Amino acid sequence: MITGGAGFIGSHLTIYLVNKYPDYLVVNLDKLTYAGNLENLKSIENKENYHFIKGDITDSGLVENIVEKFQFDGIFHLAAESHVDRSIQAPNEFAMTNIIGTLNLLNAAKNLWKSNPREKLFYHISTDEVYGSLGSTGLFRENTPYDPRSPYSASKASSDHFVRAYFHTYDIPVVISNCSNNYGPFQFPEKLIPLMINNILHQKNLPVYGDGKNVRDWLYVEDHISAMDLIFHSGKPGETYNIGGENEMENIELVYLLCDISDELLQRPMGSSRELITFVKDRPGHDRRYAIDTSKIKSALHWEPATSPEEGFRSTVQWYLDNRDWLKSVTSGDYKAYYDKFYGTD
Repeated sequence: MITGGAGFIGSHLTIYLVNKYPDYLVVNLDKLTYAGNLENLKSIENKENYHFIKGDITDSGLVENIVEKFQFDGIFHLAAESHVDRSIQAPNEFAMTNIIGTLNLLNAAKNLWKSNPREKLFYHISTDEVYGSLGSTGLFRENTPYDPRSPYSASKASSDHFVRAYFHTYDIPVVISNCSNNYGPFQFPEKLIPLMINNILHQKNLPVYGDGKNVRDWLYVEDHISAMDLIFHSGKPGETYNIGGENEMENIELVYLLCDISDELLQRPMGSSRELITFVKDRPGHDRRYAIDTSKIKSALHWEPATSPEEGFRSTVQWYLDNRDWLKSVTSGDYKAYYDKFYGTD
């Protein structure tokens, strides 16, 4: 089972697993909030080894019934509220989905696997934001103390702790990965990269928080998926693996790059999109720098990012420019009609 399989990272993972492992039945459980879009999965929706269920992981009875019905050997848990700005406005929603939802899944897995946990795995996908903020030097490692600074990262930190507690208390086989900022196709345009591309397309202001010098490590989503595949099949239960793109950039540097790539691809005067940049008041608790040490996953599982920054950012901009109907659909809310067409209204 994949929770959140219609979201940004989840849809990439779902497509990857359905196509690579035809002998697996991949069940996608997704609530289809604003960030979940079944159109992302059109390429596999009719595959015999794929099944979609609309549902909310905060519904313990539903989760228990689905897990019991399908007798899963593995669970990829990606479903989460993930946008920091939204967490500042609605922290309780983040606590419910990210903490209680995770607990519901853990309890269902515990009940299913209690008699035979061998060859089973609960894979919890988390974030580097649980570690807090770095100064100008240093890297997040798997043993870095947790220091969450936003309601979002606090809720993810709590869920990480519960996953580890279930490993130690109930012998549930679990792994956790904490990843850096993902980017690529299908990302909802409230996040930095698709937001900037969409605004560039429509020649709207490009809002940059504070002085724009906050640093993030950018990981191309397909590289993240390849790491998840390795962790699921070869990772050691009870272990944590940090996944990073080894691609640190200041936010303002990234926005400049997106402007220049877009100007080139749109055949606009070079530099014209940079004129749209507008610095806005910084958000509360804005972490200054994230950066991940990937040495553990490199040595243990022989993984490293395969996509160069130049290739990744350029192909991402190109994808959004080539898929303007998708952008229009998700920003207008019309993507919801796709679910209604195939599955009926609520």
